[in-house]
Amino acid sequence: MPRVLQIDSRDNVLIALEDLHQGETVMIGGEPVVLPAPVPCKHKFVTENRAKGDPVAMYGVLVGRARQNIARGEVITVRNLSHDSAAFTSTRQTHPWTPPDISRWQQRTFLGFHRDDGQVGTRNYWVVVPLVFCENRNVESLQRAFEEELGYSAPPRYRRLVAEMAREYRAGKAGSGSIGVEPQSEAADLPRPVFEHVDGIRFLTHQGGCGGTREDSDNLCALIAGYLHHPNVAGATVLSLGCQHAQSAVLMEQLRRRNTSFSKPLVIVDQQTAGTEAALMEHALRETFHGLVQANQHRRQPAPLSKLTIGLKCGGSDGFSGISANPAIGHVADLMAALGGKALLSEFPELCGVEQSLVDRCATQEAADKFVKLMNDYAARARAVRSGFEMNPSPGNIQDGLITDAMKSAGAARKSGTSPVTDVLDYPEYAVTAGLNLLCTPGNDVECVTAQVAAGANLVLFTTGLGTPTGNPVAPVIKLATNSALAARMPDIIDIDTGSVVTGESSIESMGESILERMVDIASGSLKTKAEQLGQNDFIPWKRGVSL
Repeated sequence: MPRVLQIDSRDNVLIALEDLHQGETVMIGGEPVVLPAPVPCKHKFVTENRAKGDPVAMYGVLVGRARQNIARGEVITVRNLSHDSAAFTSTRQTHPWTPPDISRWQQRTFLGFHRDDGQVGTRNYWVVVPLVFCENRNVESLQRAFEEELGYSAPPRYRRLVAEMAREYRAGKAGSGSIGVEPQSEAADLPRPVFEHVDGIRFLTHQGGCGGTREDSDNLCALIAGYLHHPNVAGATVLSLGCQHAQSAVLMEQLRRRNTSFSKPLVIVDQQTAGTEAALMEHALRETFHGLVQANQHRRQPAPLSKLTIGLKCGGSDGFSGISANPAIGHVADLMAALGGKALLSEFPELCGVEQSLVDRCATQEAADKFVKLMNDYAARARAVRSGFEMNPSPGNIQDGLITDAMKSAGAARKSGTSPVTDVLDYPEYAVTAGLNLLCTPGNDVECVTAQVAAGANLVLFTTGLGTPTGNPVAPVIKLATNSALAARMPDIIDIDTGSVVTGESSIESMGESILERMVDIASGSLKTKAEQLGQNDFIPWKRGVSL
């Protein structure tokens, strides 16, 4: 295994693939250099002297400037490197794309749920969602009523441990620490679901719909419409108070924009019209049950891989994200583009510094212009609240080698592969164009995945170097570790270990193909993701202009 890595010939930094010690000799450009200080694994050190103000390049792009003189071999940190990124315009310099070999995949199918509009789902869910936060309590009441009686309750994890500790406390033995945690031990005691072909009922709550900006309430309606239109959703129950900004009429208009012939069972109940809470709940319970009967009639059938839409996401990123998991799912994105499927690249604050390369990949000038406008508008909104993209890296990112936003962005953009950008979407638009789509979202893990699924992602590939349990209510989220140490430390949340790319045991292409194999199993329902097993059903609509 090599000890250091240069990603691009234009880079003037090397990545430490293992801890390097002060006084060690490292070959830089064929010449031995004695390291003046330790370089932790995943961090970078400069290959040439940098004077204050000099540029530092990684992934072939500008990722920062020296705050002070940096000696050859010296590790870069937040103290000696400041964020900087290259300027960009909407002028394209297009290049031909050579698609990857897809002969192995052209005849492959997955088993999915075929919808009347031609979409194919990887799961079959019923969704219950409020138009306004005032209805959260009623949604939660519906959840308690349905889940246990219909056999969808999650295993009562950890209750046995609490019960045993309570018994010990009453007996005067509290604090013995003798009770182990067995998260799945009571799963066998759960009843069998009444509707065996419905994968579950998903109960979504949020804090929006009224009291904020009209833009946020309108976007919320559009976001919910994306979930109702989503191929993994068989039908839905929507609770409305009645007087809120997020009106059911707005929701229906957004649904018609996505599907003029929407035919799924849809229950909308307005509390101020129903009168009493009991009347609201009885109507919602009865109509939802009838809808579940219809949803249970769906069966899995073969579908081509072109019917898959994948979200591309990273969170809890580290210094290996851009060299292992991210480029591996970038290869998957290229395979999907060549097969006629869709891939969604989001997290616009984490495209800072690589905008021009994405502009150059835009298939049309219209797409390039829209991308540039969205990036500039987003940056302006951030500045308006006294923030900026340069504030994006988290303490965990920095600790594990991602020093500036441009550096983080350059690695994050590798999730997109190399295919042309076929469309650019504003939040919360729905993806309809095959190929790579750019979707405007924040980098915030849950807000981004929530938006990707609202745009039609029926699977999400989520890379992480530090570990995160993020999931989604209706789309399987496949978690990929950038390094094997994380996969070993947090096996309950990691589905795929891409650490062998770092060690050189696997190529990016071979890892991408193995990821696609796993995707087919998960899409077909023969395998559940770790996030599904843990019940990670995270849902947070984006309040625009607040999140990075």
